[in-house]
Amino acid sequence: MKLSIAAVLGLVIGLERELRQKPLGLKTSLVISIVSCLLTIVSIESAYTFPDSRTGVMIQMDPLRLAAQIVSGVGFLGAGVILRRGNEQISGLTTAAIIWGAAGIGIAVGAGFYMEAIFGVLLLLISVELIPYYILKYGPKRLRRREFTFRIRVLEQAGIEAVITELGRQRYIVMQSRIKDMDKESMHLLEIKVRVPSDQTLPVIYDAMKRIEHVHTVEIIG
Repeated sequence: MKLSIAAVLGLVIGLERELRQKPLGLKTSLVISIVSCLLTIVSIESAYTFPDSRTGVMIQMDPLRLAAQIVSGVGFLGAGVILRRGNEQISGLTTAAIIWGAAGIGIAVGAGFYMEAIFGVLLLLISVELIPYYILKYGPKRLRRREFTFRIRVLEQAGIEAVITELGRQRYIVMQSRIKDMDKESMHLLEIKVRVPSDQTLPVIYDAMKRIEHVHTVEIIG
Protein backbone atom coordinates (compact mmCIF):
# COMPACT_ATOMS: atom_id res chain seq x y z
CA MET A 1 0.00 0.00 0.00
CA LYS A 2 2.81 2.41 0.91
CA LEU A 3 4.66 1.76 -2.33
CA SER A 4 1.46 2.26 -4.33
CA ILE A 5 0.73 5.60 -2.66
CA ALA A 6 4.33 6.70 -3.23
CA ALA A 7 4.03 5.70 -6.90
CA VAL A 8 0.83 7.74 -7.39
CA LEU A 9 2.29 10.84 -5.72
CA GLY A 10 5.53 10.47 -7.67
CA LEU A 11 3.48 10.16 -10.84
CA VAL A 12 1.75 13.48 -10.07
CA ILE A 13 5.09 15.23 -9.56
CA GLY A 14 6.60 13.70 -12.69
CA LEU A 15 3.55 14.57 -14.78
CA GLU A 16 3.89 18.25 -13.83
CA ARG A 17 7.54 18.27 -14.95
CA GLU A 18 6.73 16.27 -18.09
CA LEU A 19 4.04 18.75 -19.15
CA ARG A 20 6.54 21.58 -18.77
CA GLN A 21 9.14 19.59 -20.75
CA LYS A 22 11.69 19.62 -17.94
CA PRO A 23 14.52 17.09 -17.38
CA LEU A 24 12.70 15.35 -14.51
CA GLY A 25 10.09 13.16 -16.21
CA LEU A 26 7.60 10.50 -15.23
CA LYS A 27 10.06 7.61 -15.00
CA THR A 28 12.64 9.50 -12.96
CA SER A 29 10.08 10.82 -10.51
CA LEU A 30 8.48 7.40 -10.10
CA VAL A 31 11.82 5.70 -9.43
CA ILE A 32 12.83 8.32 -6.85
CA SER A 33 9.53 8.19 -4.96
CA ILE A 34 9.15 4.39 -4.99
CA VAL A 35 12.75 3.59 -4.06
CA SER A 36 12.82 6.27 -1.34
CA CYS A 37 9.65 4.76 0.10
CA LEU A 38 11.08 1.23 -0.16
CA LEU A 39 14.33 2.16 1.59
CA THR A 40 12.40 3.91 4.35
CA ILE A 41 10.23 0.82 4.89
CA VAL A 42 13.31 -1.41 4.98
CA SER A 43 15.07 0.95 7.39
CA ILE A 44 12.13 1.07 9.81
CA GLU A 45 11.19 -2.61 9.64
CA SER A 46 14.76 -3.91 9.94
CA ALA A 47 15.27 -1.90 13.13
CA TYR A 48 12.64 -4.00 14.89
CA THR A 49 12.78 -7.30 12.99
CA PHE A 50 16.27 -8.78 13.01
CA PRO A 51 17.67 -10.15 16.30
CA ASP A 52 21.35 -10.43 17.15
CA SER A 53 22.74 -13.58 15.49
CA ARG A 54 24.74 -14.66 18.56
CA THR A 55 22.39 -13.98 21.47
CA GLY A 56 19.03 -13.87 19.75
CA VAL A 57 18.26 -10.65 21.59
CA MET A 58 16.43 -7.99 19.57
CA ILE A 59 18.75 -5.01 19.02
CA GLN A 60 16.94 -1.82 18.11
CA MET A 61 18.98 0.47 15.87
CA ASP A 62 18.08 3.85 14.38
CA PRO A 63 14.90 3.16 12.34
CA LEU A 64 15.54 6.04 9.95
CA ARG A 65 19.21 5.47 9.23
CA LEU A 66 18.69 4.60 5.56
CA ALA A 67 16.15 7.40 5.11
CA ALA A 68 18.70 9.92 6.32
CA GLN A 69 21.10 8.82 3.59
CA ILE A 70 18.43 9.27 0.92
CA VAL A 71 18.24 13.00 1.59
CA SER A 72 21.95 13.49 0.94
CA GLY A 73 22.29 10.86 -1.79
CA VAL A 74 19.53 12.26 -3.98
CA GLY A 75 21.49 15.51 -4.17
CA PHE A 76 23.68 13.93 -6.86
CA LEU A 77 20.64 13.55 -9.10
CA GLY A 78 19.64 17.15 -8.46
CA ALA A 79 23.10 18.41 -9.38
CA GLY A 80 22.86 16.62 -12.71
CA VAL A 81 19.91 18.71 -13.94
CA ILE A 82 21.36 22.12 -13.03
CA LEU A 83 22.67 23.70 -16.21
CA ARG A 84 24.59 26.89 -16.85
CA ARG A 85 23.64 28.82 -19.96
CA GLY A 86 25.71 31.79 -20.98
CA ASN A 87 27.63 33.87 -18.47
CA GLU A 88 25.22 34.08 -15.55
CA GLN A 89 22.12 32.17 -16.62
CA ILE A 90 21.41 29.06 -14.57
CA SER A 91 18.49 26.74 -15.18
CA GLY A 92 17.24 23.57 -13.56
CA LEU A 93 17.19 24.71 -9.93
CA THR A 94 13.45 24.14 -9.61
CA THR A 95 13.73 20.67 -11.12
CA ALA A 96 16.62 19.84 -8.77
CA ALA A 97 14.51 20.96 -5.81
CA ILE A 98 11.58 18.84 -7.02
CA ILE A 99 13.87 15.79 -7.24
CA TRP A 100 14.70 16.37 -3.59
CA GLY A 101 10.98 16.85 -2.89
CA ALA A 102 10.03 13.59 -4.63
CA ALA A 103 12.48 11.75 -2.38
CA GLY A 104 10.96 13.49 0.64
CA ILE A 105 7.47 12.42 -0.40
CA GLY A 106 8.63 8.82 -0.70
CA ILE A 107 10.22 8.95 2.76
CA ALA A 108 7.05 10.42 4.29
CA VAL A 109 4.87 7.69 2.77
CA GLY A 110 7.32 4.99 3.79
CA ALA A 111 7.23 6.26 7.37
CA GLY A 112 3.42 6.16 7.35
CA PHE A 113 2.65 9.88 7.06
CA TYR A 114 0.11 9.55 4.25
CA MET A 115 -1.92 12.73 4.73
CA GLU A 116 1.21 14.81 5.21
CA ALA A 117 2.66 13.42 1.97
CA ILE A 118 -0.53 14.10 -0.01
CA PHE A 119 -0.80 17.61 1.39
CA GLY A 120 2.89 18.14 0.62
CA VAL A 121 2.36 17.25 -3.05
CA LEU A 122 -0.60 19.64 -3.25
CA LEU A 123 1.46 22.47 -1.76
CA LEU A 124 4.31 21.59 -4.12
CA LEU A 125 2.09 21.89 -7.18
CA ILE A 126 0.55 25.13 -5.92
CA SER A 127 4.00 26.58 -5.26
CA VAL A 128 5.35 25.66 -8.69
CA GLU A 129 2.29 26.29 -10.87
CA LEU A 130 -0.16 28.76 -9.30
CA ILE A 131 1.88 31.10 -7.09
CA PRO A 132 4.33 32.24 -9.82
CA TYR A 133 1.37 32.96 -12.14
CA TYR A 134 -0.42 35.16 -9.61
CA ILE A 135 2.80 36.92 -8.62
CA LEU A 136 3.47 37.84 -12.27
CA LYS A 137 -0.11 39.03 -12.64
CA TYR A 138 -0.92 40.72 -9.32
CA GLY A 139 2.34 40.89 -7.36
CA PRO A 140 4.62 43.87 -6.72
CA LYS A 141 5.63 45.82 -9.80
CA ARG A 142 9.26 44.73 -9.47
CA LEU A 143 8.23 41.07 -9.62
CA ARG A 144 5.86 41.49 -12.56
CA ARG A 145 8.70 41.25 -15.04
CA ARG A 146 10.33 38.50 -17.07
CA GLU A 147 13.99 38.16 -17.96
CA PHE A 148 15.18 37.90 -21.55
CA THR A 149 18.53 38.02 -23.28
CA PHE A 150 18.72 39.97 -26.54
CA ARG A 151 21.37 39.24 -29.18
CA ILE A 152 21.11 42.14 -31.61
CA ARG A 153 23.35 42.78 -34.61
CA VAL A 154 23.53 46.41 -35.73
CA LEU A 155 25.05 47.69 -38.97
CA GLU A 156 26.39 51.01 -37.72
CA GLN A 157 27.82 52.21 -34.43
CA ALA A 158 24.97 54.71 -34.23
CA GLY A 159 22.63 51.74 -34.00
CA ILE A 160 24.04 50.86 -30.56
CA GLU A 161 22.77 54.13 -29.09
CA ALA A 162 19.45 53.70 -30.91
CA VAL A 163 18.96 50.27 -29.30
CA ILE A 164 19.75 51.55 -25.80
CA THR A 165 17.38 54.48 -26.28
CA GLU A 166 14.57 52.19 -27.45
CA LEU A 167 15.05 49.86 -24.46
CA GLY A 168 14.55 52.81 -22.12
CA ARG A 169 11.48 53.98 -24.03
CA GLN A 170 9.95 50.51 -23.76
CA ARG A 171 10.46 50.51 -19.95
CA TYR A 172 12.95 47.63 -20.10
CA ILE A 173 15.40 47.32 -17.20
CA VAL A 174 18.91 46.53 -18.45
CA MET A 175 20.58 44.01 -16.10
CA GLN A 176 23.73 43.29 -18.09
CA SER A 177 25.14 44.30 -21.46
CA ARG A 178 28.05 43.44 -23.72
CA ILE A 179 29.18 44.87 -27.06
CA LYS A 180 31.34 42.91 -29.50
CA ASP A 181 32.77 43.80 -32.91
CA MET A 182 31.93 41.30 -35.64
CA ASP A 183 34.16 40.15 -38.49
CA LYS A 184 32.20 42.19 -40.98
CA GLU A 185 33.10 45.85 -41.13
CA SER A 186 30.73 48.18 -39.21
CA MET A 187 28.84 45.19 -37.74
CA HIS A 188 28.42 45.04 -33.96
CA LEU A 189 26.85 42.44 -31.68
CA LEU A 190 24.91 43.53 -28.59
CA GLU A 191 24.13 41.00 -25.89
CA ILE A 192 21.75 42.59 -23.40
CA LYS A 193 20.02 40.95 -20.45
CA VAL A 194 16.80 42.83 -19.63
CA ARG A 195 13.71 42.60 -17.47
CA VAL A 196 10.52 43.37 -19.39
CA PRO A 197 6.94 43.93 -18.18
CA SER A 198 5.04 40.65 -18.02
CA ASP A 199 2.16 42.02 -20.10
CA GLN A 200 4.36 42.30 -23.20
CA THR A 201 4.30 39.23 -25.42
CA LEU A 202 7.33 37.86 -27.24
CA PRO A 203 6.11 38.91 -30.74
CA VAL A 204 5.56 42.49 -29.49
CA ILE A 205 9.08 42.61 -28.04
CA TYR A 206 10.58 41.17 -31.22
CA ASP A 207 8.71 43.63 -33.43
CA ALA A 208 9.86 46.58 -31.29
CA MET A 209 13.50 45.52 -31.60
CA LYS A 210 13.28 44.91 -35.38
CA ARG A 211 11.88 48.40 -35.96
CA ILE A 212 14.97 50.08 -34.51
CA GLU A 213 17.11 51.82 -37.12
CA HIS A 214 20.36 50.05 -38.14
CA VAL A 215 19.24 46.74 -36.57
CA HIS A 216 20.16 43.81 -38.84
CA THR A 217 19.11 40.70 -36.88
CA VAL A 218 17.41 40.07 -33.55
CA GLU A 219 17.56 36.94 -31.36
CA ILE A 220 15.61 36.75 -28.10
CA ILE A 221 16.46 34.08 -25.50
CA GLY A 222 14.25 33.58 -22.46
